[in-house]
Amino acid sequence: MKVNIEPVLSDSHLDGKSVSSQRQLNIAIAALASEEDRNLPLNLCLVLDHSGSMKGRPLETVKEAAISLLERLSPLDRISVVSFNHKAQVLIPNQIVANIAPIKEKIKQLKADGGTAIDEGMKLGMKELTDGKQNTVSQIFLLTDGENEHGDNERCLKLALLASEYNITLNTLGFGDHWNQDILEQIADSAGGSLSYIERPSQAVEQFGRLFTRMQSVGLTNAYLSIELMPKVRLAELKPVAQVAPETIELPVQQDGNVYSVRLGDLMTDTPRIVLVNLYIGKLPTGSQTIAQVEVRYDDPAHGREGLLGEKVPVDVEVQTTYQAQSNPDVQRSILALAKYRQTQIAETKLQQGDRLGAATMLQSAANTALQLGDQGAATVLQVSATRLQSGEELSSAERKKTRIVSKTILQ
Repeated sequence: MKVNIEPVLSDSHLDGKSVSSQRQLNIAIAALASEEDRNLPLNLCLVLDHSGSMKGRPLETVKEAAISLLERLSPLDRISVVSFNHKAQVLIPNQIVANIAPIKEKIKQLKADGGTAIDEGMKLGMKELTDGKQNTVSQIFLLTDGENEHGDNERCLKLALLASEYNITLNTLGFGDHWNQDILEQIADSAGGSLSYIERPSQAVEQFGRLFTRMQSVGLTNAYLSIELMPKVRLAELKPVAQVAPETIELPVQQDGNVYSVRLGDLMTDTPRIVLVNLYIGKLPTGSQTIAQVEVRYDDPAHGREGLLGEKVPVDVEVQTTYQAQSNPDVQRSILALAKYRQTQIAETKLQQGDRLGAATMLQSAANTALQLGDQGAATVLQVSATRLQSGEELSSAERKKTRIVSKTILQ
């Protein structure tokens, strides 16, 4: 398994007369499988909320979803299950999937009662995964339907950062309308995972299945992208690097001299991670010039190898005395995806400040951006939210959550 990296500029031509030019660098990174490569063994921990609010159909559908995942695991995979309400317990210790019948029975016996302490579930889930991390894809699926009233949200975020340091991907699933979207999103973003919204119980199996399919496509893990900038090239000062696919996430940047790095986490074989970098380029001599070099460091669990370096790929521009623009449509699409996300973020801030009309205006802009992307599903959700605010109505909890989800992804 190797890494494939494809950097493309928004416009690879520069005006030789310009003192400063702004460009967006679009970098697609994916695992590249060869014919002899096999699927990696999975090390999956389900961390399931069984508080009193999950009673009835919600918990029953979550148990159905968990059992459906068990039936898709191979004999080389590992499974563990942690359940939590106001305290957490290990329902299924980390083990090879040899006989799923007793595991199914334990999941079926799960009852709903008590409060919610998400951090307790996270802590136990991470501990279980450490027993099977060697040469596997290690991920947590964390599902909750409530606020963390018996837990500590700051502790949740610290645990998420710790998970990323230990090469554990943490996916969050919000069930119903009463979970804290800010905390679950930050947990997923910090640990390289995905935020999912299960609006209705009937969607539980589908959402678990979507995450599981994504987990199965992981080929490389613990990936970091490094960007080495040449003289007269700098990053934008505010939020210079963001991931725009498969979800939009603002990425924290580490700097070492003229080299900047961001953590990517797992790399899939079927869906690239696309990173957008905002650059400023000073006046350069005419002709072909290298403005940056990009490289990926990663682990290859299938062969038990860590800290591998991919090929260092140059990013070149053509500095012209007579400038002719050469816009790249794929990069423009990434720019729009990031714009949609940031416009929605501004709308949420304005709403929190009581500026309902300002929020509506930004959501309208985000809806228009989604239409430019061809993302009709997101455009519809964003437009409905904008219209409700313009008419003086409040957004329901469900509408706010849908707005957040469609801002981060492209729904075709």
